[in-house]
Parts: sequence; C-alpha cells; structure tokens
Amino acid sequence: MERQEFEALVIRAIEALPPEFRSKLENVDIAVEDWPSPQQLSQLRLRSKAQLLGLYEGVPQTRRDRGYNLVLPDRITIFQKPIELKCRSSQEIEDEIGSVVRHEIAHHFGIGDATLYKIERQKSRRKD
Repeated sequence: MERQEFEALVIRAIEALPPEFRSKLENVDIAVEDWPSPQQLSQLRLRSKAQLLGLYEGVPQTRRDRGYNLVLPDRITIFQKPIELKCRSSQEIEDEIGSVVRHEIAHHFGIGDATLYKIERQKSRRKD
C-alpha cells in the first residue's frame, strides 16, 4: 500500500474516535513509520520488528500532575510494514489500523496492555 493511502487510513481512524477522546489528543504527535527502530524493539525486548504494530511513547494522562507542563508532545507511531504483513486485504489493513490506533490512544489515557487484552477478549466473546 502506498504511504499516502496508509496515512489517510490512520487519519480516518483518528477522526472516527469519539469527540471526547479526540479533544484530549492536542499534545500527541501521531506518525507513520515503515518499521520500529532497533532502539524501540530493544526497549520492549522484542526480537522481531514484525511484532510491533504501534507504539505509544509519553506520559499517560493518569500519571500527570500539576507539574506536568512545557513538555514535548507524546508520540504514537503506527508501523506500516508489520500491519501489512499481518493483513491479507485492504479492508483488513484498515480494520487493523483502527484497532492499533485505539490501542495506542488507550495507553495515552493510562490503560495498560493487560486491561486492553481483557477488553478485546470480552468483545470477541460477544461476537461469537
């Protein structure tokens, strides 16, 4: 998929968020990269660059206090190539981007992986 088309899908996923979440993303930089860097993989103790679909880097809102100001924006990176490797169609890519964007934004709001995986399991049970 061309980068421009992939980025448009990321923007669409962000625009699909409820307004109460979008309004709290003013100091968050959302970027698309082909692959995670070796440093990002090392920090997360991952061996394969294909394992990481997205990454939140910053201070979650739940950890901020009154002294939190004048800081660089938090960063959410969506990794194009790992998502493309995982998916078999354009629709799957679009769905996966939406899922990854929501997942990383949840980290921005202080929701950890364990809670997110629990929510995902509950959602998949309801579909069955």
